[in-house]
Amino acid sequence: MAVTLTYFGHATFGVDADGTKLLIDPFLAPNSPVAPADVTADSVEADVIILTHGHADHMADAIPVAKRTGCLVICNFEIGDWLMGQGIENVHQMHIGGGYNFDFGRVKLTIAHHGSGLPDGSYGGNPSGILIHFNDGTDVYFAGDTALTYDMRLIGDVGGVDLAALPIGDNFTMGPDDAILAAQFVKAKKVIPHHYNTFPPIEQDVEAFAQKLQDETDIECAILNPGDTLTV
Repeated sequence: MAVTLTYFGHATFGVDADGTKLLIDPFLAPNSPVAPADVTADSVEADVIILTHGHADHMADAIPVAKRTGCLVICNFEIGDWLMGQGIENVHQMHIGGGYNFDFGRVKLTIAHHGSGLPDGSYGGNPSGILIHFNDGTDVYFAGDTALTYDMRLIGDVGGVDLAALPIGDNFTMGPDDAILAAQFVKAKKVIPHHYNTFPPIEQDVEAFAQKLQDETDIECAILNPGDTLTV
């Protein structure tokens, strides 16, 4: 089994886990200004959607994809209630600190410091990160939108992760320097930076981040352009 990630821009990832297609925080074209134009809610593959929080730049396409595919949506309790009120029936509700074994692996929601209001202004519960232990033993951490938190050390304390997808945009989330600390806290073997350069307030020099990460930690940085794929 191999776990393959495809970056769709901003904070959206596709994951192929031995044939199971996961979609993390779907914000696709034309909603996203940086997503590949040929990847839309009408075309993207998904057996499972996982949501970190309720902001539109993370779930603008969750409902249309879920309705088209009938895929399972994994999210916190409040977002799950809201989705079911929008006609989405295949929902698995979780909350921070809880884990659950799915066919592709074990999902655990982790602490994130951010907001989670839903697109229509409804309450979206607490934001979260996503820790996935895939069936082949690969561990991937999607931090979602978050500040640097000392709780990230707990992920490192139990063994760390093969890959961490970390926001570096600053302004709304942690910036590059805090992301370097986060990578060390979770003992990541490799980092994918995301949530940068989508909008003016989160513009960053990603090459400079990658170089500083390498110089200060020896952790590899995989810079993915929208549409690029990485096998973990």
